[in-house]
Amino acid sequence: MAKIDAFFQLMNEQGASDLHLVTGQQPAIRIRGEIERIKYDLLDNDGLKAMLYEIAPEHKIKQFEETGDVDFAYEIPGLARYRANFFMQKWGCAAVFREIPSNILTAEQLGLPAVVSKLASLPRGLVLVTGPTGSGKSTTLAAIIDQANRTRKDHIITVEDPIEFVHKSQQCIVNHREVGVHTKSFSSALRGALREDPDIILVGEMRDLETIRLAVEAASTGHLVFGTLHTTSAAKTVDRVIEVFPASEQAQIRSTLADGLRAVVAQVLFKRIDKKGRCAALEILIATSAVRNLIREAKTFQIPSMIQTGKKYGMQLLDDAIYELVNKGWIDPDEAYAKANDKTRFRPLLKKPPADFTDA
Repeated sequence: MAKIDAFFQLMNEQGASDLHLVTGQQPAIRIRGEIERIKYDLLDNDGLKAMLYEIAPEHKIKQFEETGDVDFAYEIPGLARYRANFFMQKWGCAAVFREIPSNILTAEQLGLPAVVSKLASLPRGLVLVTGPTGSGKSTTLAAIIDQANRTRKDHIITVEDPIEFVHKSQQCIVNHREVGVHTKSFSSALRGALREDPDIILVGEMRDLETIRLAVEAASTGHLVFGTLHTTSAAKTVDRVIEVFPASEQAQIRSTLADGLRAVVAQVLFKRIDKKGRCAALEILIATSAVRNLIREAKTFQIPSMIQTGKKYGMQLLDDAIYELVNKGWIDPDEAYAKANDKTRFRPLLKKPPADFTDA
């Protein structure tokens, strides 16, 4: 048993999502969105590095020493998998571990809207799940892929850095590929995937122009492609995909994206105040013919109003979802205000509305 495993055991017992190990500080865990210190000695650089190197593959250690940061996955059988990131900072080495549960929760268990489950049955197209880091994108995508795995008879390829949720082949054949281990990059894996008879492709992160280009092309050529972006709303997600391309190509990509896009799910996580745990508020955009026309005509600023009028298709605005969670008594109005897009709507819910300098 590695020395660091005791921290992972504590994480699991406390229901923590992340473990932070930083030279010169006490270890800390994130519980329900908040950092809490562990009663432990201050970590020194050499001792922490020895602890980290005990669980890292040799080629990852070499990469870390050459570049100053590295990602990989670490698993404790019977407990959980962990997404590890080592990095150098001013006082020495540091690391953050995100727990990835062994059991994949269904969309119903996560309390996701029914339309999210239906995305698993799409024959082709591009589905984007977006939100800030730690907003539960991977968990939502895992639920969708699990639904497909249980109900379809297809070939699923996932490309991740590192592999997070592990799906055992059920009705589908599932192949997991890790960037840096099984393939050189997201883009090279996507190029290869098109020759590997896939029906569903999961791209763990659409980081660069080449990866986004290939994902959009794959979605337009008969594949169902799932991907993630760090955007906070459906409209901003569409803009982000288009703006990554050179100006000379943007008209063409608007047309291609309009044809290929099927849905955007933008989500934010909240700490629950009625019980332990967290819950997600989702903005859902379904690419109807009217939405496609807005994308083609560069009128993405009209997408929020299109979402408002598209409730019969399962669409919903993020602020509406947040407001509903406040009304249920699940989340604190102050946190709702902090994470809402239209803050003026939530100010009347606050006992002491802040003087928000960003509104000036």
